[in-house]
Amino acid sequence: MKADTRLNITLVISSLSSGGAERVMSTMANYWTEKGWKITMITLDSTASDFYELHHNVKRIALGLMHDSNNPLVAIRNNIIRLIKLRSSIKLSKPDIVISFVDRMNIMTLLASRGLGFKVIISERTDPAYHNCGRIWSLLRNLTYPWADAIVVQSNKVRQWIEKIVKKGTTLVIPNPISNVNGKTNLEHSDTAFRGNTKSKQIIIAMGRLSAEKGFDLLLNAFAKTIHFHPNWCLIIFGDGKDRDTLIQLVNDLGIAELVSLPGRVNNPMQFLRQAEMFVLSSRYEGFPNALLEAMACGLPVVSFDCPSGPREIIRDGIDGLLVPPEDVNALAAAMNQLMTDEALRKHLTARAPEVLERFGVEKVMGMWEKLLTESDYRLYKRR
Repeated sequence: MKADTRLNITLVISSLSSGGAERVMSTMANYWTEKGWKITMITLDSTASDFYELHHNVKRIALGLMHDSNNPLVAIRNNIIRLIKLRSSIKLSKPDIVISFVDRMNIMTLLASRGLGFKVIISERTDPAYHNCGRIWSLLRNLTYPWADAIVVQSNKVRQWIEKIVKKGTTLVIPNPISNVNGKTNLEHSDTAFRGNTKSKQIIIAMGRLSAEKGFDLLLNAFAKTIHFHPNWCLIIFGDGKDRDTLIQLVNDLGIAELVSLPGRVNNPMQFLRQAEMFVLSSRYEGFPNALLEAMACGLPVVSFDCPSGPREIIRDGIDGLLVPPEDVNALAAAMNQLMTDEALRKHLTARAPEVLERFGVEKVMGMWEKLLTESDYRLYKRR
């Protein structure tokens, strides 16, 4: 298959709601559509949940099957219905290749595609060593992942984990691309909510789903340790999720409500990152953090936990960002304090941070995907 061949690709993901996997898959769909490829996007959810906009030539199939299950029997029935509908939709799209994102959706896609004869690529979007998808789903992952024609991961650490359950040579590392996806670029809340009481202060930004793995509780505790020395700094955390109320309570308990704002989600964070002086990634674990890439692309000095996995493959410690031991609140506070104090260091990191565009730019990363899809010497076309 020649590299300039126009392919028919079917992309599968649970939804196009806000999130890193959704952002990357939307980028892929739009990029290939603009090249003249035929792209179908299938989600289990309805279009009402869509947060990212797709090119008008992308064929959008929303199954509307993301219903809660009240008990195990209902869950089994719902998943059987999903598999039947997904199999029918994949079959009707007549793809050259099917690409699926995220563990449970990968399993369902492999099951739904079984015996259809289409090539199937799946992609893990977080670190499975730390992200628990459930006992039954873990067993199904061990059963189905060896069926994939190729498995794409975002870091070498995750590749090593995946190769415990699949044959070596079928797993490839392809990082996330840095892309400014077209979409809703406004805040869900007002500008007053965005800035809160933080106007005229120097801004630290963090962003992500408000859930335990993102470690915003650790960040708030670290920030609280710095404000006595730097009262002219503030913290804004973009995102939404189930831990919002818990984090707001922690902000109040720490006595930092006047310096912290949680304004909600943004689709295009670049406009807000450019207003900041620093970015902090406080995750307990990651896949390959888009927010970190975007902050560095904007020239922000960044501080990150050296968590599994991703930050160490993005940040060159001391050159274009700072890495600190994972979940070490005191170390995070010290690094933040260092950047708040040392303007020269901030300028040094600012100068080098945009080099991530050279390493993870959309053209380069999409070229890696296309090499996998189109070159005949790849394992994808040697198997079966």
